[in-house]
Amino acid sequence: MKRWGLTFPLDGVPLSAHRELLREAETLGYTDAWTMEVDGLDSFTPAALAATWTDEMRIGTAIANVFTRGPALLAQSAAAVAEVAGGRFCLGIGSSSPAIVENWNGVPLQRPYTRMRETVAFLKSVFAGEKAPSEYLGVRGFRIGRRFAEPPPIFIAALQERMLRLAGSEGDGVIINWLTADDVPKVVAVAKDAARAAGRDADALEVVCRIMVLPTENEEVARFVARRAIAGYLTTPVYGGFHEWLGRGEALRPMQEAWDAGDRKAATELAPEDLIDGIFVTGNTQSCLDQIEAYCRNGVTLPVLNLMSVEPDADARVKRTLAAVKELARP
Repeated sequence: MKRWGLTFPLDGVPLSAHRELLREAETLGYTDAWTMEVDGLDSFTPAALAATWTDEMRIGTAIANVFTRGPALLAQSAAAVAEVAGGRFCLGIGSSSPAIVENWNGVPLQRPYTRMRETVAFLKSVFAGEKAPSEYLGVRGFRIGRRFAEPPPIFIAALQERMLRLAGSEGDGVIINWLTADDVPKVVAVAKDAARAAGRDADALEVVCRIMVLPTENEEVARFVARRAIAGYLTTPVYGGFHEWLGRGEALRPMQEAWDAGDRKAATELAPEDLIDGIFVTGNTQSCLDQIEAYCRNGVTLPVLNLMSVEPDADARVKRTLAAVKELARP
């Protein structure tokens, strides 16, 4: 079955209003609903509610932060949603960024690869019902007091090589974002090569990609929104480093230098045109669907649509986003 996902909660729509929205999305053919955790709601609370509101949708977190929760609490939160979802929950975890981990939560973001590797090993032991000590994580003898009818699969958010290899060798899936459809083969190849090297079925590795979708034919406004987002994201060490690895270091240098000099306006104007066209899906309904399909042809097994609106009025934004949920349902 072809999977088709939706990012929720939708911007401007109260969480309580998502009951009917997700039920309708399910009837429209969306197979998955995945949360995110940035500066709005946490990832687990909406996931737990969605599991009670839907019958067949798979529910995932993309991502739950491995730095801002203790390992035991992370396992407990996953256990709670897994119990409610009855086999429909996927635990997506990631190391996030310095802004979220350090600036907003006051936690040092140190050795993210090691933190992820040790967290995955810890969670696998916990989900198997074992006592799970971890010297690196500072955990001594934790064993969860609930039993899993079906432990949730673990999806690892990854950008560059080491984390992609970890996802391939230890994860049930890999979560990717902020890349073009043409970038997907390189990223997926690293994860699948690691899966094969670990003696696993590389074809069974799920590839979840959150795709930014601006469903509008107002090209000028769409490009303005995309340009600002690219300047804000790709000048950070995490995403800037990712695109440097993808071979765009020189192309991004002028934007990065302007940003570092404090000239946000110039940095925004210097956002590369090919990335505006490549990372953000825009246009009419068919054009958007065609662009999303390009990700799937290149190796994404689950596109998760992150619907955005360019409407200036808040009510109009919500109305347009809800319309896009219907228009961009699984073809």
